This record gives sequence, structure tokens and C-alpha cells, in this order.
Amino acid sequence: MSVMECHHHHKGKKHKLWRRIFWGIVIFAFIVLLTVLIIWAILKPSKPTFILQDVTVYGFNATIPNFLTSSFQVTLSSRNPNDKIGIYYDRLNTYVTYRSQQVTYRTSIPPSYQGHKEEDVWSPFVYGTNVPVAPYNFVGLSQDQTNGNVLVLVKIDGKVRWKVGSFVSAHYNLNVRCPAFITFGPQSNGIALGNNAVKYQLVHAAPSGFDVTPSRYIALPLVYLVS
Repeated sequence: MSVMECHHHHKGKKHKLWRRIFWGIVIFAFIVLLTVLIIWAILKPSKPTFILQDVTVYGFNATIPNFLTSSFQVTLSSRNPNDKIGIYYDRLNTYVTYRSQQVTYRTSIPPSYQGHKEEDVWSPFVYGTNVPVAPYNFVGLSQDQTNGNVLVLVKIDGKVRWKVGSFVSAHYNLNVRCPAFITFGPQSNGIALGNNAVKYQLVHAAPSGFDVTPSRYIALPLVYLVS
């Protein structure tokens, strides 16, 4: 009887030890999380702003039914408005859509780090050769081109991280939407360049934003310039 009682007492001590370790880890994690949240609230991070400065159209051919061949060079700028927070742009892809359908391939923008109050400018080429267009979208595209104006969206999707001192946050989804109004023929307000290219200067801005929860996507209004 005494042997069984000693064994039971030993198991009880071991259980209490594991319970103390568990609650110690929970309390430590809570303190760390609370500290990060307090620092975050004090710093009040602001979203980076994106501006579509101009679009140069090198080609836009919708003569083959339900296919589009196009080539653009877009100039995008990004500004970090924070004076104590840096931003890692770990993955950025830009492409063009028409009526919610992607009509070019994705072009990668090299990863970069944006320091406090810094501004970056990118000028990637975005293009597509015989990209399939849904029949109902192609009808609208052909009509818009015949009428002399086409509204497209220059989009940027990617992953970013915040940097506060030595602390680096988890990844957040970045989702930028930049409307660009392209005019053709005598109505064109673009600047003619060599090789049949036309450059459109874009001059209006709007707010920007991105996902505020790691690994989850939410669409938010973003910064752009549009004529």
C-alpha cells in the first residue's frame, strides 16, 4: 500500500511541474505580445502610398477575336510616410487587367527595403502576347478601342513586412489598384514617342492601403494617379 502511495505522489509533483512550465510559457508570450502591441500603438504606423506616375503604351492590338497583344511601361512610386518604421517589400508582381480580367503576364519587381520617409520608383515593362480575353469582355474592349478610350487597371500584388528597430513583423498582403485611362486616335492626350509608343502622364492621387492581418486577404483602397 505504501509503495502505491509514493508512486501517486511522484506523478502529482510531475504534473504540477509541467503545469507551471505551461503557464510560464503562456505568461511570457502574453507579455511579449502586449509589449509589441503597446509599441505598435505608440508608433501608429501609416500605410505606404503608391502613385502611378505615367504609362507608356508600346502596343495595344485587339484585332484577333478574343485575344489581346499589348505592351506597357509603367512608372510607379512608393513612399513610406513613417519616421520610425521601415518596410520590406519581399515580393511584388505587377500586371494589367481589363474589367476584372488579367490581360497581361505578371512582371516581378525586385525585393527591396524602404527606410523611414524614403521613396522608391519602379518602371517595369508589363506585356502580354495573344492573351485570351473572355468573349463578353472582348466585345467591350473592341467597342472601347473603337470609341477611342480604354480604362485599364495597373495592379500590384505582393508581400510586405514592417521593421521597428530590430523587430520584423509577419508578412502582410499588399494589393494596389491603379486606374489608367488610355485614349486613342485624334482624342489621344498622350505624348507620341518613337517606335509608335505613346506616353500618358497621370496626375490624380487617392488613398492606399493593404491587409492588416498576416496571411489573410482583404481588399482596401490604395493610392494611384489617374488622368
